[in-house]
Amino acid sequence: MRKIIICIINVFFKLYSEDAAESKKMPIGGQAVIEGVLMKGPKRWGLAIRKPEGDIYHETWENKPWAEKAPWKYPLIRGVVTLINMMSTGIRALNRSAEIALGEQEKLTKKDFFLAIAVAIFAVVGLFIALPLWISDLCVKFFGFSAVHKNIAEGIARGLIFIGYVALIGLWSDIKQVFRYHGAEHKTINAFESEAVELTPEEVAKYSRIHPRCGTSFLLVVIVVSIIVFSIAGHGSLLWRVTSRVVLLPIVMGISYEIIKGASKMGIFGVIIMYPMMLLQYLTTCEPDLKQLEVSIHSLEVALGKDSEACVNK
Repeated sequence: MRKIIICIINVFFKLYSEDAAESKKMPIGGQAVIEGVLMKGPKRWGLAIRKPEGDIYHETWENKPWAEKAPWKYPLIRGVVTLINMMSTGIRALNRSAEIALGEQEKLTKKDFFLAIAVAIFAVVGLFIALPLWISDLCVKFFGFSAVHKNIAEGIARGLIFIGYVALIGLWSDIKQVFRYHGAEHKTINAFESEAVELTPEEVAKYSRIHPRCGTSFLLVVIVVSIIVFSIAGHGSLLWRVTSRVVLLPIVMGISYEIIKGASKMGIFGVIIMYPMMLLQYLTTCEPDLKQLEVSIHSLEVALGKDSEACVNK
């Protein structure tokens, strides 16, 4: 049961927060998994996991850039496609990490994953769409909010619910461990992009666990954009408003992706713009130890093709 709960929380979290970092020099991105890190290089994915015995397991598979072809590469569309691609790959990595880190006797089945995804989607719709709508209705009923204020209240409620959710699950030791690997992933990418002399755990540990292009920051952009886009749907029954928000969510995601992508090309000005949103990463990352940094560095090396012994899977 423990493996299913961990999987549900990871998938639930990823439905609203996805790392899609993209370096100016080389497309590097990643995400934390159970006792490990997944990195995306220009040509392949690299997965590294700390085994119960203490050594590091790794494997890699080809990064098929189908999302870079028309019509998937066009603005707005590419954001949704990228998120879907990252999510499907992330689920694959989570499955593999559960098998390796938790042991074969706790191998996640397809049924477990379908259950995790179903529960995660239901939770996202319930907590991040239906509940904020209900709260905004209460604001109209008790405080006489206008339509504009109601949309703002809905967005704020959505953000506060997510922050509370992240803070709550962060108290669980298993998820805090995932957050440590999330911090390790950020430190490693920061060191790589800063052209560190050498990527050793001791050197990488000096870098920040906060990254300006982390998908966690994506949430606050989504909140602002959703206030504007969801207002287009107008008013109606609760069922209509929930349905309209589900339908419009890909548009919100697409616009938010373009905003973050644009900010990432603005240098220091982009960092300043994204700084308030980056503060949320202090909840979704924790300081890693040297062994966790070792795993993250190994994952990056595999993704870059520097480990000739990596097992390549198509």
